[in-house]
Amino acid sequence: MVWIPEGTFLMGTDDVSSFPNERPAHRVHVEGFWIDDHDVTNAEFAKFVEATGYVTTAERKPDWEELKKELPPGTPKPDDSMLVAGSLVFTPTARPVPLDDLSAWWRWIAGACWRRPEGPGSSIEGRENHPVVQVSWYDAVAYAKWAGKRLPTEAEWEFAARGGLEGKRYVWGDEFRPGGKYMANTWQGLFPVTNTAEDGFVGTSPVKSFPANGYGLYDMAGNVWQWCSDWYRVDAFTELANKNVCRDPAGPSESWDPADPYTQKRVVKGGSFLCNPSYCESYRPSARRGTPPDTGSSHTGFRCVISGDNGQVTSSVGSEPSPTK
Repeated sequence: MVWIPEGTFLMGTDDVSSFPNERPAHRVHVEGFWIDDHDVTNAEFAKFVEATGYVTTAERKPDWEELKKELPPGTPKPDDSMLVAGSLVFTPTARPVPLDDLSAWWRWIAGACWRRPEGPGSSIEGRENHPVVQVSWYDAVAYAKWAGKRLPTEAEWEFAARGGLEGKRYVWGDEFRPGGKYMANTWQGLFPVTNTAEDGFVGTSPVKSFPANGYGLYDMAGNVWQWCSDWYRVDAFTELANKNVCRDPAGPSESWDPADPYTQKRVVKGGSFLCNPSYCESYRPSARRGTPPDTGSSHTGFRCVISGDNGQVTSSVGSEPSPTK
């Protein structure tokens, strides 16, 4: 883990080329905290499961009574044969499709889970050092609790992602490919048809495959989206901007997304290997999205944090945590 000293930063953005839910920019103060220098890997998650016997959300049969709470009233119950354990798997399309229909490239695959990210027949063998995916928010919280940690707030995550830079578009600066070098695992080519893998990867990449940011943190852009502790509201930044300097915001008290009014969501940050300027340029520190906490997918993982000790921590940025951490 890396120690991030307390500080005040400009959260969000006023850039008109960003999404509306990232605006406006506003001042936020964050107390110091420890954060994992990379996403939780398949190998690390496997140790947790082995130690606890934990069964992830994707490995359990969906509960219709819970599921229908996220659907419009009166939605008919599907046949029991469809209520099976599984998860969302990205599936490239054969030809260009309208980019406002996510169902064109996402498939619910029975049997897909963290052990089998693409469904039956797939495995994580050889991907032990890749970030774990197909984990829900609840799975991430369970792992964090077992590890003596927690999920970061959105403010902590963004403060850490910026790496000490102020107002930059990316976690490394304003140029996407400085010197022609790829700085993150993203999508090149025609989305969602063909990924030309100019950055070296079609799907997830091993952690630490790309340069660290100014705080020594890896994959704070691209590779996989990362769960945060906050509820997601489209207008969360508008509310925070009404305060002078907001100290350690823990997020809104409830979720709100008018485009999906029946679904409660948690914040994910960082973008993923599926992000492309034509569809989702979310490998930027201000970018944010809401995802149902019971949903896993091919491109969502997490990292953990530990709160600071109110002055008892004396290590600097880039340090290893003390044995008690």
